This record gives sequence, C-alpha cells and structure tokens, in this order.
Amino acid sequence: MKYLDHLEEWIITFLMGAATLIIFVAVVHRYAASASIPGLQDWLLTINLSWAQELTIIMFVWMAKFGAAYGVRTGIHVGVDVLINRLDEKMRGKFIIFGLLAGATFTGIVGTLGAHFVWENGAHHAFLSLIGSPLGDIPEGPTTPDLEWPTWMVYSAIPLGTSLMCFRFLQVLVNFLKTGDLPHHDHGHVDGLDDVEPLPVEVNEYAMDDNLHAHDLDPEHPMIGTESNKDNKGGEPK
Repeated sequence: MKYLDHLEEWIITFLMGAATLIIFVAVVHRYAASASIPGLQDWLLTINLSWAQELTIIMFVWMAKFGAAYGVRTGIHVGVDVLINRLDEKMRGKFIIFGLLAGATFTGIVGTLGAHFVWENGAHHAFLSLIGSPLGDIPEGPTTPDLEWPTWMVYSAIPLGTSLMCFRFLQVLVNFLKTGDLPHHDHGHVDGLDDVEPLPVEVNEYAMDDNLHAHDLDPEHPMIGTESNKDNKGGEPK
C-alpha cells in the first residue's frame, strides 16, 4: 500500500498547478486581447478560452474531495475532543474507535450513493458504448455547458474522493488498534527542513538588570541601549 501513501498529494499538486497555469493564461489572454495591437489582437481573439473558468472550478471541486481524504490521513481535520481527552485511557479508546467507525460508515454510504448517481447519470451509457453492448433506453446523460464534457466524469469526484476518505478512516482505525496512536499534524513543521538545535544560552535573555534593558548575550557586540553602551550623561547610545 506504499503507493497510496502520497496519492492525495500527487493529485492535489497536479490539479493545483494545472489550475494556476490555466487561470494565469486566461487572465493574460483577456488583457492582451483587449489591447489595440494590430495583428496580435486579431490572433488572440480567435483563441477561445471561455472554458477556463469552468475547468478550474471542476479542478477545485476535485481538490476539495481528495483534500478531505488527505485530512483524515494526516489528522488535520478540526475536532472537538476536550471531553474525550478527559476520559480514562480505556474509555477514550472506545470513543475514538466509535468515531472512526462512524466516519468510515458515513463516507462509505456517501461514496456508494455517489457511485450510483454517477452510474445512472451517464457512466452506464459510456460503459456500454465502450464495450459495444446495446444501449437500449439507457440515457446518455447531460454535458457541461462550456467544455461539453459528460457530467458523470465531473461528478466522479464524489465516489472516488469519498471512497478514498473511507479507506483512510479504516487505515487510521487499524493503526490505532495496533499502536494506540492517531495521526497528528504539526502546523509548525515544514517538510524538507532539518530540525536545528537551539544554541545553549547561559543567561536568561529576558532578564533585566535595571528593569529597562535586557541582558547583552554577545559581549563582543554590545546591544544598543545596554548599560555597557551608554554614556554617563544622557543614557543614549554612543
């Protein structure tokens, strides 16, 4: 299952990069086409980018669905666990198991209903057409306004993303039963940066000798405004 460990990141990264590029090109095209440049303006007006907005909206919907699965796997979803954390270890574990099972059940139901909706919304027709079977009275399904894509392809984000979310709930549940640990996301951590140990401090840098000026941690380069760097008259830095 290691190939699934970063599936959400790959999908979200691709969709976000592609959506950013499409939006950039569409904005540049809009402003450049409005400029009165002979030849260039006529050529740009022949390029139709009216589909860009619809495509980026679809991409963001897919990002949201797979982002929800990513949130379950990494533990970044918001949860109110003040009461659960006050329980003893045994009762806390039972509530956590119940919550994970409830999440898996809910997402499993939504994924199943979403798959049924997609199948009846045109996926059934597309599948029979692909294998060359008679279509009968099975509807082809609607298409999107600008791209004219079958809407079942767009709505497939619901069963795919929600089913992956259900799988992540079950994955977290199995890991919790084995180790007793839940995924925890450190918002202050940046991937790729090594942890740097802080330099040892022999004095309290926040302590103040005269209730006005902090300690000078580097005697070779005195801090401006410290007692060692003032004159004897006005108390201003030399």
